Amino acid sequence: MSADKHLQSWQERFEMAEAMQPLLGKLYRNQGVEVVVYGKPLLNASTIEIIKSHRLVRRHVGDKLRLRESFPFIEALSKLAVKQCKVDIGKLAVNYWREYKDASQIEAYMSNELSAAITQEDTEARDVVLYGFGRIGRLLARLLIERTGVSNKLRLRAIVLRGGRKGDLEKRASLLRRDSVHGPFNGSVEVDEENNAIIANGTYIQIIYANSPDEVDYTEHGISNALVVDNTGIWKDEAGLGLHLKSKGATKVLLTAPAKGAIKNIVYGVNESDILDEDTIVSAASCTTNAITPVLKAVNDKYGIVNGHVETIHSYTNDQNLIDNYHSADRRGRSAPLNMVITETGAAKAVSKALPVLEGKLTGNAIRVPTPNVSMAIISLNLNGETSKHEMNEYLKDMALQSELQNQIDYTDSTEIVSSDLVGSRYAGVVDSQATIADGNRTILYVWYDNEFGYSCQVVGVMQKMLGLNYQSLPLG
Repeated sequence: MSADKHLQSWQERFEMAEAMQPLLGKLYRNQGVEVVVYGKPLLNASTIEIIKSHRLVRRHVGDKLRLRESFPFIEALSKLAVKQCKVDIGKLAVNYWREYKDASQIEAYMSNELSAAITQEDTEARDVVLYGFGRIGRLLARLLIERTGVSNKLRLRAIVLRGGRKGDLEKRASLLRRDSVHGPFNGSVEVDEENNAIIANGTYIQIIYANSPDEVDYTEHGISNALVVDNTGIWKDEAGLGLHLKSKGATKVLLTAPAKGAIKNIVYGVNESDILDEDTIVSAASCTTNAITPVLKAVNDKYGIVNGHVETIHSYTNDQNLIDNYHSADRRGRSAPLNMVITETGAAKAVSKALPVLEGKLTGNAIRVPTPNVSMAIISLNLNGETSKHEMNEYLKDMALQSELQNQIDYTDSTEIVSSDLVGSRYAGVVDSQATIADGNRTILYVWYDNEFGYSCQVVGVMQKMLGLNYQSLPLG
């Protein structure tokens, strides 16, 4: 191909991606339909990101998906009365072109494949309050705000903070605008000093200052029947988290940390069906538990797990010290950016709360390392059945593409991927197939995870389930 043809081809792809953007935006804003290409989200994606998502299809099916091949499916989707779902336009297009030679059947094909979302009943929007505004709180805010639109069913109404000193509101807004790890906020953030609020992409967020969960009256701010997401990590048992329910306007509480006692620990994609309408307090477990449980479930379903050990190579967290100083926990007082720090993790044991079949079968430990984000779990397992590296990888690849765990498990066969490449990953965990070791009934799996952003995406899934908001992923196969 000549140089001019390369440029012409690129121009055509660029223009096609630009034509997709308004359709993708309207589908989400008006119908609550999030479009992806083999799991890669196109919501608020740039033209370059749309082009790259199509090229990555080659990794899954052996050939790239051309934008001119997928565009008719987005057009057909925009004509259907689908709502509140995630549609993988890449899978639909690839499956269609394998069977049909022309575009004459696309609309009928789409109507049939998406029938479950066409008949789905609409649901009422629900109020959400973020109690705390640290790393997870700010990422949850980003995820909720990016869904701004009339069809959005999770409405971020307020953020509760301690303090309230002069200048606090602008500093909080600044932390939402800029992030040293995740980059700038995708949109506009304004401060309403007079009414003590932040307006982000048209979302009006009331800032409330309080020292205890039970001293807030949400109804004073027009908030009712709200889900309070506690991301402070201060209260972890029923007595402490139950304080939220004493506040007027709050009816349910979600903890973004492992809970103590009888509170249900939920890993979205694995045991969210355990959430009942009458449950008022639920935990979304830990980032590590969310990363490893879907993979462990997939492996156990096929091979059966006799026992195993999970070693977590975890980025340092705000709980550690920047420089050597007193800390109540062993070793955590030493400088986080300067040391690898061996510490305990309850993630391996916590897996059994979401996956009881693994009760007593796993041990775990953790090493905190001098990186600000993205972690890795090294899972060493003894299996009931024998396998090979190729067989295990092919199975996990299929789980990442076609199973009910496709929104939790991602898969890479790159020989060059490193931790910073996974910043912003929306999956609970990413299987690094090049590092897989398998010999007989023993296997060692390496699972990357963005312990901030990927986990926050899992939390949003639990929020939807707690509020009865059904969000299907289509196609089903």
